[in-house]
Amino acid sequence: MLKKTLIVILLLVSIAALALWLAGGRDVYALYRGTAVSTALDDYALQDDSAVTIPMPEPGQTQPYNPLKNVYWGDLHVHTVESFDAVLFGTTLTIEDAYRFAQGDSLRNAGGELMQLSRPLDFVAITDHAETFGLRTRCGDEGLSVMESLNCWIMETPNVTTFLLVKAFASGPAEDPVHNGAAGVYSNKARQQPTQASLPICTLDESDPQRCFRDSNSDWARYQALADKHNQPGVLTAFSAYEYSPPLPDSGKHHRNVIFNGTTLPEHATSYFDAGSAVALWRALEESCVGDCDFLTIPHNMNKGWGLFYSRHTWDGGTYDEEAWKLRQRREPLAEVYQVKGASECALGVGATDEECAFSQVLKPCEPGQESGCAFTTGFTRQGLKVGLELDRELGFNPLAFGVIGSTDTHNSNPGDAEEWDFVGKVAAASSPAIRRITEWPDRKPYESTLQFHTSGGLAAVWAEENTRDAIFSAMQRREAYASSGPRISLRFFAGWGFDESIIDAVDAVALATTGGVPMGGVLVPDIEQADSPTFFVWASADLMSAPLQRIQMIKGWIDDQGQTHELVQDISCSDGLQVDPVTQRCPNNGASVDISNCTILGDSGAAQLVAAWKDPAYRPDQTAFYYVRVLQNPTCRWSTYDSLRLGQAPPTHVPSTIQERAWSSPIWVDAVD
Repeated sequence: MLKKTLIVILLLVSIAALALWLAGGRDVYALYRGTAVSTALDDYALQDDSAVTIPMPEPGQTQPYNPLKNVYWGDLHVHTVESFDAVLFGTTLTIEDAYRFAQGDSLRNAGGELMQLSRPLDFVAITDHAETFGLRTRCGDEGLSVMESLNCWIMETPNVTTFLLVKAFASGPAEDPVHNGAAGVYSNKARQQPTQASLPICTLDESDPQRCFRDSNSDWARYQALADKHNQPGVLTAFSAYEYSPPLPDSGKHHRNVIFNGTTLPEHATSYFDAGSAVALWRALEESCVGDCDFLTIPHNMNKGWGLFYSRHTWDGGTYDEEAWKLRQRREPLAEVYQVKGASECALGVGATDEECAFSQVLKPCEPGQESGCAFTTGFTRQGLKVGLELDRELGFNPLAFGVIGSTDTHNSNPGDAEEWDFVGKVAAASSPAIRRITEWPDRKPYESTLQFHTSGGLAAVWAEENTRDAIFSAMQRREAYASSGPRISLRFFAGWGFDESIIDAVDAVALATTGGVPMGGVLVPDIEQADSPTFFVWASADLMSAPLQRIQMIKGWIDDQGQTHELVQDISCSDGLQVDPVTQRCPNNGASVDISNCTILGDSGAAQLVAAWKDPAYRPDQTAFYYVRVLQNPTCRWSTYDSLRLGQAPPTHVPSTIQERAWSSPIWVDAVD
C-alpha cells in the first residue's frame, strides 16, 4: 500500500512540476509572491488607511414583533477557513470569527487590513463548500499516513498555485469546444460527476473507504452545532447551511446555497459528489430533510453559469420534465442577483436593452461558437423570469417564479461586509491589501480580474414579523425579500385593486397595501370585474450612511398571445421634483456627483425617501406579466477609488471611479384572466 501511495505522490508532484514548467516558472513565482501571505504585510505598508474617511460603526438594534413586518438585513453566502479555496488563498479566520463579525466585532484579514461592519447583521448563513467537508477533520491527529499528511498539507497551506492545480483536477478534462447552436444559447452536454471515492485521500489508504463519508458527516454536525450556538432570536438569526458547488469550464459556476430550518436536519450534507444536478440535489434533500426539517436552495452567479441556469437542461445533460420543474418551484424561491462576482439581473445585448443592464457587467454577448466566458440569454434573472412565463403557458404553473436577494460570497469570514469603503477583496491575501486588488495580472480574462470584475458584494433583505429562524425562513419562502448592492436601502412594493393612487398620502399606507393587495414576491389573482390596471405602490428610503436616492424604476415582463415574451423599463418616480420625460420614460439627470479626490458627495440633490403609486397604462387583463422595482442611489465612490486614496494614486482609468448603488425588489406576478 505504501508503494502505491508513493507512486501517487510522485505522479502528483510530476504533474505539478509540468504545469509550472508550461506556465512559465518566472510568471508562476511572480503570482506566488504577489498573493502570498508571507509578503502581504510588506504590501500593506504601502497604504495609508487614514486617507479614507468612513462612518463610525453603530450598534445593533432589536425590533419588536410587527404584524406589518420589519426589514431585516443579512448575508446568506459566506465562506471561512473551512472552504479549501479560502484557506489556499490565506484565510485563517474561522466560523466562530464569522459569527462574531456578523454581530459587529472587527477582524484583521490575512492581508493585514481591518474589517468591520457599519452595523451588525440580523441574520446570516455560513455556506462553506460541502465538497470539502471532512477533508481536514484528521489533520490534527498523530500517526498520519504519507497520503494523509500530503492531503493536510494541501488543505492547510496557503498557495495560489496549489489552488490552480486542484481546480484543474476538479474541472476534469477540457470539454468539446464544438458548438453548433445559436450564439448565446446553452448547448446541452452530458457530464458525469465524480464521487467522494474519486478523492485520493478517500481511496488510497488502508483505512475504511467509508471514512471520508463519516468525516464529512462529522464536519456537518459541527456546523449545525455552531449555528445553534450562535442563533440568538431577536439579535442574530443563524441558519445551518452549506454550498453545493459543481464546476463549469473557464471558472464557470453552477452553484447553490442550501439553507435549512428546523431542529432535526439531515446527517449528511448532499454535495456535488452525491448529486450530479440540481434536480438530483433537491430529490436527495427531500429524502433526507423530513419531519420538522425544511430547506430551500439559492443559486448564484447565474451570469457565470454559461447559460445553464435558466435553460431547460441540467448540468449532467438531462432535460427538465414536469416533476423536475415542480421540484424547482417548490425548493428554489430565490436567486442571488448580486454578489462579489457581479450582477445577474440582465446584460446589454442579451435580451435586454435598458442602460442599467451594464451595471457590474464585464461579460460581452456570446459570439457564434462561444460556450463560456460570455453573456448567455439564459444566464440572467430577467430572462429567467420570462422563461417562467413561457413555462407557465406550457405546464399550467410557473416553476421560475422566484424572488431575489443579494449576498457577498466572501471568503474572508466577514459576512455582510459589502460597503465600498471596507472592501478587502474576496479571497484573503490573494486580494488584500489594496495594491493586490488593483494590480492586474497579464493574460487574465476580464472576468477573472479583481479590479474589473469584482464588486464589494451585496446584502439580503427580508420583510418578516420578527427576527427568528421561522419568520425569516418563511419570508424567504414567500419571496418577500429583496437585494441590495450594499447600502441598506429600505424598499416596500405592493400591488392590488384594493387601494389607489391616494395611498401615497395615507399615514397607514402599509396597512392599506397589505389588506388591499399583495407584497413583493406575491401573485395577484385577476379580478374579472377590473379592466383597469392594479395600483403598484412603492416606498423607498435611503441609507443614511450612504447617499440619497435618485429614482425608482419599474421593470415589466409579459407574454403575448403568440407566446412571445417582452420587457419594458420606465422610471416612475424622480428625486428633486423632477418629472418623468413622456418620450424617453426616464427622469432627467439630477446633477448628483462625487469628488473622487476624497469621495465626498457634492451638492444636496437626491431624496431621503421616494414614493410612487403607479398604474400600468398598457395593462391587459388577458396577459400574464411580472413587475419588479429597481431603486437607484446618487453616485458614490467605487471600492477601487477608495483603494487609490489609500495608495496615494489616481484611480484606474479603465474601470469606473464611481458606482450607482441600487436595490432590486422581488417581482409581483399578475395573472391573466382565464
